[in-house]
Amino acid sequence: MAGKVDIERLQSISNRLGDAVIDPAMWPVLMQDICSASGAMGACLLQSDVRTPDVPMTESAREYFKSYFDGHYHEADIRAARAVPLLLAGRQVVSDQDIFTSESEMLRDPLYAHLNGYGLRWFAAVGFFAGPALWGFSIQRTIGEGAFDESEKIALANLSQRLTETATLSTSVGRAVLSNVTNALAFIQRPAIALDRFGSVLDVNPVAEVIFGDDISLAGQRLVIRDRRAQSAFNAFLDRLRTATDRDALAVAPIVIRRDGKLPVVVRVLPVDGAARSPFLGARAILIFSGFDEREPEQLTMLRQAFLLTPSEARLALCLAGGKSLEQAAQEMAIAQETARSHLKSVFRKTATHRQGELIAVVSRLR
Repeated sequence: MAGKVDIERLQSISNRLGDAVIDPAMWPVLMQDICSASGAMGACLLQSDVRTPDVPMTESAREYFKSYFDGHYHEADIRAARAVPLLLAGRQVVSDQDIFTSESEMLRDPLYAHLNGYGLRWFAAVGFFAGPALWGFSIQRTIGEGAFDESEKIALANLSQRLTETATLSTSVGRAVLSNVTNALAFIQRPAIALDRFGSVLDVNPVAEVIFGDDISLAGQRLVIRDRRAQSAFNAFLDRLRTATDRDALAVAPIVIRRDGKLPVVVRVLPVDGAARSPFLGARAILIFSGFDEREPEQLTMLRQAFLLTPSEARLALCLAGGKSLEQAAQEMAIAQETARSHLKSVFRKTATHRQGELIAVVSRLR
């Protein structure tokens, strides 16, 4: 026993960390067990350079860490600013005494005033790596539980290597599972792209390569959409992705991308689950694209059969669904604009639509 730290129990929990590789949902449970063996209230996993709220944390500390992110304390965290260089220099554990010259200096910092409102004060961070990224297992004690002494820090240091091994394996397994998911979608001819919590592309399945061109492209691992309205909707989704916690559902409406001279593309969002949701990989969403099959004769046949359209009416509907104006469609079909207007009235009546946007949605559903 080192102070309040139960070394034997800590070792037993350390041996179970592999459970979180297959099921990342196990992290909060294992972390709470570590806190119990360390005489601490709660804990959170924090990346050293980029801190986001969608990280594993114990239920006991959730209220505090929510306020930590909501109050933007993570953007100027003195603990991170002073502890990270020490961890990068080789320290395995850093505590308050390592980053402040005195307790009075510590208590003058705004973060500690905020901690006081939750009855919290003392911390120790166990450093570990997930690839090149430094992470910290940030353990929080209440005012009454007291500071971590040197013997306790030595006991906690035994977690460092085990956490690095777990994070490395977790990243590798998560990437493999993510690739399996996108490849399964490729098997049914669905282009799919996996994104991390910052909107960067992690994985592109083979059939998704057909989507890249003038309308949709990749620039520095970021998806770029030429349709401004669709790009705005996609940016709003990315903002939500960056700020959503693990508990937030990504209920996102399909995004319609209009393309010049082609039918629109529909983007749907699926959440990432299972081992692919490793906190160290950061995968959070899979984008599924539909609407890239340009087999126009088949589309014309489906439209005619579905809505009893004439060949000319079906052709006009496809032109308008591809983003063309009525005038452009008339020119392409080599018919008078008055004839095109007559066809359009009939198309609207037969498809129970009233505007071009509604017609696009109806045509897209037939793909």
